[in-house]
Amino acid sequence: MRQADLFRDAITADAVLAALRDSVGSTHGRTARSLVLALVGKASPAAERRLREVIYALRLAGHPVCGVPTEGYYLAATAAELDRTCEFLYGRSMTSLRQVSAMKRVTLPDLRGQLGLALEKQHESDE
Repeated sequence: MRQADLFRDAITADAVLAALRDSVGSTHGRTARSLVLALVGKASPAAERRLREVIYALRLAGHPVCGVPTEGYYLAATAAELDRTCEFLYGRSMTSLRQVSAMKRVTLPDLRGQLGLALEKQHESDE
């Protein structure tokens, strides 16, 4: 069995949620390395990538999985903790959007309009 398959089988949404069950609140945050060690018994960049993919999917499913580099990953205990993670993610996305606008030589507001149209078209095709 390939290492990537092992991680896919061991690092699942249910497994990550179970591992975070005791990590509620920012004071109980766990590093990606710590979570991977708990889930598969050894750390590796591939396993940490898989963990980030699963956390992304959990967030898209509405789970309050928080995390910023200084605190690690944890389940939100308060609205303020969730807001802090959302602000971190927003800031990270804005950094990426500024790069896109500069490379395309389009202002951020114009890019936002273009993205709005693209998202609207995607939403229509999803229906």
